[in-house]
Amino acid sequence: MSYSLNFLGTGTSHGIPVIGCKCATCTSTNPKNKRYRSSVLFTKDGKNLLIDTTPEFRLQALRANLNELEGVLYTHIHADHVHGIDDLRVFTTKTSLPIYGSEATIKHIEKHFTYVIKSETAYKKAAVPHLYTNVLEAYKTYNIGGFEVTPLIIYHGDMPIFGYRIFNVAYLTDTNNIPEKTLEYLKDLNLLVLVALQHKEHKTHYNISQAVAMAKRIGAKQTLFTHIAHGLEHEKDNADLPPTMALAYDTLEMNFEE
Repeated sequence: MSYSLNFLGTGTSHGIPVIGCKCATCTSTNPKNKRYRSSVLFTKDGKNLLIDTTPEFRLQALRANLNELEGVLYTHIHADHVHGIDDLRVFTTKTSLPIYGSEATIKHIEKHFTYVIKSETAYKKAAVPHLYTNVLEAYKTYNIGGFEVTPLIIYHGDMPIFGYRIFNVAYLTDTNNIPEKTLEYLKDLNLLVLVALQHKEHKTHYNISQAVAMAKRIGAKQTLFTHIAHGLEHEKDNADLPPTMALAYDTLEMNFEE
């Protein structure tokens, strides 16, 4: 059975271009240097599973012709990964939509977005999202709308957050530390998607040299880097990567067999 992965966004928290910036990447006319905040969409048998709702989610959904969702997986609570949540309303005009994450992430959403939370059975039509929350346990495999999903703990600085393995693809953004237990779940990957923020070291994200080193250790058939800041220019920095690695870009779509 085949499935696909669509990169809805590949940028860091500022988005690219950065407001007011005149650097070579931000002023580039190359569409691969235009980056919405990081998010991906998995599609299988006409069903869609989203990871994170970025501030550009409405624009991402329009660009991808997205009109149906089975659910949303959240990696963590930061604004660039959550704050497009209100635009899920169009996917809940007939029924509530399930969202998933760690206990800390779900508690944050329930506290800060109280108006979106509805029980699965208490759906009531209104011009707000109707979402029901589900806490996932790390390292346990779930069937979510036909997708095989395993949440994995990674560290965003000192903050434990979720990455996800879905079938033979791993999506690990916003991390600078992958624990040994998680590495055990990253074997035999067709694709690793991993943060590569910039050239300089950063206290909560892998820079590009650290990301390359970790990708070599994991040994996926292919690695694509995401959550990219404006310090990386697509053509120039892509050319310096090993043959099995590349910078992802918005609208890139990958196809796989289970």
